Amino acid sequence: MSTWGSISIRGAVALLLAGLLPISAVTSPIARADNPPRKILSGWIPYYGTKTSIPAALANPDLVSEVTPFWYTLKDQQTIQDNYTPANPSIPIANTIASLQAAGYLILPTITDGTSTDPKTGKSVQLVLSKLLANPVSEKSIITAITNLVMVNKYDGIDLDWEDFAYVDSNTTWTTTQPRWVAFIQDLSASLHAQGKLLSVTTPPLFDPASGKRGYYFYAWKDIGGAIDRLRIMAYDYSTSSPGPIGPITWTESAVQYAISVMPASKVFVGIPGYGRDWVTKVDGTCPSLPINYFKTVSTKASAATFVMHDAATLAATYNATPTYVDKYGESTFTYQKLYNGTTPDGSLTTCTATRTAWFQDAKGFALRAALVAKYRLGGIAEWTFGMEDPTAIAEIRQVATSIAPDQVVANLQASNSKTPIGGIVTLAGSFKKKDTTAFVGIPVQIELKSSAGVWAKIYSGLSQSDGSISLPIIAGENSLLRVKSDGSWDRLAGQSSEVAVSVSRLITWSPPTSMRHGVTYLSVGEIFPKEAGVVVTLESAAPGSWIKPPSALTDSEGRFAIPFALSKTGSFAMRATVAGDSRFDQSQSDFVTVLIR
Repeated sequence: MSTWGSISIRGAVALLLAGLLPISAVTSPIARADNPPRKILSGWIPYYGTKTSIPAALANPDLVSEVTPFWYTLKDQQTIQDNYTPANPSIPIANTIASLQAAGYLILPTITDGTSTDPKTGKSVQLVLSKLLANPVSEKSIITAITNLVMVNKYDGIDLDWEDFAYVDSNTTWTTTQPRWVAFIQDLSASLHAQGKLLSVTTPPLFDPASGKRGYYFYAWKDIGGAIDRLRIMAYDYSTSSPGPIGPITWTESAVQYAISVMPASKVFVGIPGYGRDWVTKVDGTCPSLPINYFKTVSTKASAATFVMHDAATLAATYNATPTYVDKYGESTFTYQKLYNGTTPDGSLTTCTATRTAWFQDAKGFALRAALVAKYRLGGIAEWTFGMEDPTAIAEIRQVATSIAPDQVVANLQASNSKTPIGGIVTLAGSFKKKDTTAFVGIPVQIELKSSAGVWAKIYSGLSQSDGSISLPIIAGENSLLRVKSDGSWDRLAGQSSEVAVSVSRLITWSPPTSMRHGVTYLSVGEIFPKEAGVVVTLESAAPGSWIKPPSALTDSEGRFAIPFALSKTGSFAMRATVAGDSRFDQSQSDFVTVLIR
């Protein structure tokens, strides 16, 4: 039903100045169009890799709707450090933001936690940010700084990637920090949402407590789920110290299943790694220390090397290795041997051979994780980072995205008349269909109006009828723009028609004398509706040149006017009262009245 309910003509007149008012409504179905891929791909754009990641993000607008620039670090309660500008001195940040906005992308930059690093020693210090969040003054200061960053740069929101809670602070501190974290997220959410902005949170995986799996429970997905708009799960770094998959599919899916049990699935994004890891599993011989010291780096105790996905095939081919896809993990692996030549510290020639094992997610692995979006109707996938992938991975994602493409909505609106006096009836007819003209039946739809106040307001909501249409008669109140909309869902995109303008004129009544003597001044009185003081009313004659300067007067608070006028010629003259147009009303005119001048 109409959100206005039934309105009597008398009651409607009292509300005319609010714009166009619905009298009654008849609803009808909606329509969709051709189906480009669902936009399921998002990802990070690091400040140190913009030359690669930004072109990669811009190259796939059919898959990408939002990006997460990895540009900022929280240093203290008032300072958010800009990492982009020092890394890209020749490309102003405003230019990069503009290019992403021009692509139509939402921009949700990431802020990392840099408070745990002691600026004097460079060492990590526990609980720094936790203590800041515990203090109401510093917590409010952080919220203000984040909100200001978003507003000044016209970002669409912010993403928090505060991993030090998990990787620097001891897990014995989590119980203390968790309520501080939850309260902060709720407060920051309120601040951002008040400005129409979004809050995203990136965390390591959590799992259903009943499963007994270890996870970073501190991040409290259940408690923050109602406050955040995005949850990006870091479904990678499963294996770091020893060879193994980067993010096993069963491990990833378990985290997804828990996430969607405590928040809407549409908020959940699966993080996918565009990198692989390469571990030394065995060393034969003595590794050289010159010209490069391999003694420590080519060791089974050394940290794994990393490589990007688009280099994986070349790395394997260089050492005559063939990657094998492991169904159990949804990832690929290969093992190879690499020879290192050089000298020892005393100058003796030496060589060693390292056996190395690599794991990475290839195009098939990306497709498998993109399929989780389809299976659980998730918000999408988020790549760390744009530009690491190879073209085949994008092709696989696009294939999945196309298979779950939402229908497009073609929304149209027509008005029975584009010009009307105030209080006139205008019938709006909307339709919602696919491009093949198939109707959307029973879809929630709205009609919105924007008057001189400049703000869109919903004047009707209902369901589309069996032919995809809606119909609504309205009472004209003032100049307005109108449009019809339908909300998006998993099955269809949001729909919105072009704007339709309806021009409204004032009512003018006046009573000039029907007979006058030439050269004698007479007083013509009348009134305008709606009543308004200070409106200029002018008399016009159908005979050009009747007046050198047409007589006029201002209305009083009751909309009344009195115009003295005289004509020096004799004869019959057709005259009318007029009011110039403004932002609220079109030019308004009374009917012509014939006056005899004798």
